[in-house]
Amino acid sequence: MCRMLCVASPGGFQIEEHVAALAAIAEHSVEYQGHGWGCAWREDGRWRSYHSIQPVWEDLHRPVGRSTLLVAHARSAFRDEGIRIENNMPFRQGEQVFAFNGELRGVRIREEGRIGAEKIFNFMRRFHRGDLRVALERATGAIERRTQYVRAMNIVVAEPSQVCVASRFNESPEYFQMQRCTVGDVRTADGIQIVCSERYPARFLRRSVLWKPVPNGVVCGWDVRAGRA
Repeated sequence: MCRMLCVASPGGFQIEEHVAALAAIAEHSVEYQGHGWGCAWREDGRWRSYHSIQPVWEDLHRPVGRSTLLVAHARSAFRDEGIRIENNMPFRQGEQVFAFNGELRGVRIREEGRIGAEKIFNFMRRFHRGDLRVALERATGAIERRTQYVRAMNIVVAEPSQVCVASRFNESPEYFQMQRCTVGDVRTADGIQIVCSERYPARFLRRSVLWKPVPNGVVCGWDVRAGRA
């Protein structure tokens, strides 16, 4: 299954440093993560995006620059199917950006979308009434009730002011459990929040940080502008 990453800081950070960490994680993953990749980031008050059919670790045109919010995704296509650039996440609708990692078996929801992840994104948007976290909680709960077996369902969805993460899995926690860390003090502009499918290799962080697993079955979120959980 895929690898994904979200980075947020009110004071900003260099995109290329975090994409390089995701590239190293994807290249050395126990499952092949080379069916293309993509990222979306905030720049000058709006979303920008980049998608490529190349493996992220081979792509020489990865975005650079400074951002306050980044969502990136390296794809491992289910059964090696649908390998097209338009199927690469993150997906975006309006001000919302979405990435998914997991596998659902026997899903019974009717929704538009080219692939399962896009259908889940569109389904989640039905529940949005102004609170992103509530929408994600309700959507993932409904999907779980309508699915025969959830091998894993990890979701990152971001808006300009908020990031929410859902993590659910029933096997292979060493692979599916999301990891989260804080670099610096989130009460200041320099604090950085990171959520990733795996812990960064040590060489990508200039200081020692404490990574914590995102609890199974939990939806968590924080305010991007203030760094509050």
